[in-house]
Amino acid sequence: MNPLSHADILRAGRYKGVRIGKGEAEVARSVFRFMLRLRRCEEALAREYHPADEMRCPVHFCVGQEAVPAALSVLLREDDYLFCHHRSHGYYLAKNAPMDALFAELYGKGTGANGGLAGSQDISFPARRFFSGAILAGATAIALGAALGCQVRKTTDVAVAGFGESATDEGIFWEAVNYAAVAKLPIIFVCENNNYSVFSPQLKRQALDNISERVATFGMRSTAIFGNDAMKVYRTLGKEIASARAGKGPAFIEAYTYRWSGHYGPESDDLVGYREASELEAWKRNSPISLLEEAMRAQSLIAPDEMESLEQEVASEIDRCFKFAKSSPFPTLPDWSTLNCSSASPLADQLLAELELTDFDAQQQSSQAKGY
Repeated sequence: MNPLSHADILRAGRYKGVRIGKGEAEVARSVFRFMLRLRRCEEALAREYHPADEMRCPVHFCVGQEAVPAALSVLLREDDYLFCHHRSHGYYLAKNAPMDALFAELYGKGTGANGGLAGSQDISFPARRFFSGAILAGATAIALGAALGCQVRKTTDVAVAGFGESATDEGIFWEAVNYAAVAKLPIIFVCENNNYSVFSPQLKRQALDNISERVATFGMRSTAIFGNDAMKVYRTLGKEIASARAGKGPAFIEAYTYRWSGHYGPESDDLVGYREASELEAWKRNSPISLLEEAMRAQSLIAPDEMESLEQEVASEIDRCFKFAKSSPFPTLPDWSTLNCSSASPLADQLLAELELTDFDAQQQSSQAKGY
């Protein structure tokens, strides 16, 4: 495991290591297309967020962090589970969930992925086994349960949890890592380390920038990589997902990356003074899209006319999604009392039916085993 840190990446300057191996041309095209589509999607939503004030839910954009979801979009199968945090749009699209339903959800419309009731932070698409959530480290624990289910059912499906390094500030993350390692569950923990928890850099919250090293001490395969090298991300994730499918247990991947946008919403929050402009510009020079495009052009894998055609295709899709979202009806008000809690309990009814309550003595004398 090679040591890596945000400081190392900034010192290294422009990254030159993107490699497209033999037989990876089509993968590179697919990954590039996904990243460009996601970037244009986020930029368009950011432009439209305030002018008409029609999107009322909080939105966390992932501009600059396209490589991980792009790689997952190629590697995950339909029956695999994907859970993520509040910066959800890339992961949503990674499971091939429809973009028009994403837009409609942000507009609070009944045609949204969750009927306009979840918004950006909690959007899900159960038909594709994708779920996000605003709870910081929630994805790690819930994905753990899904992975246990895959193991119990003896399938080759895997669960992936995507989150930021801030999730590792929470105790539940380390409990999830420990249990996954002990039980050898088919789960991949993907940490997009973008250095900041809102305005707080990692080294103001943790003594060392060494999350992957700490995870390894739990007996789990653990790797730290430059997360803006989309092909390296693809190969690393591919190897670990294949291992998990083969019953070789969990893995942790720390992908160092960076968000260009503010923590929340379309506006810059740099006026707070928590990061230097030079730091942001350095990471922009290492855009995952630009790095892969440069490598593809060097190998004649993409031509200027292809780029123009792709841009037009993506712009047309985004335009259709906006029209769909804006013209869709608002949802009818649900019954809030039953929205998240069902009064039916079929499994409990079945299990409790086997219990003779007359045999239970609530007044029985308690006894303690010897040695305690």
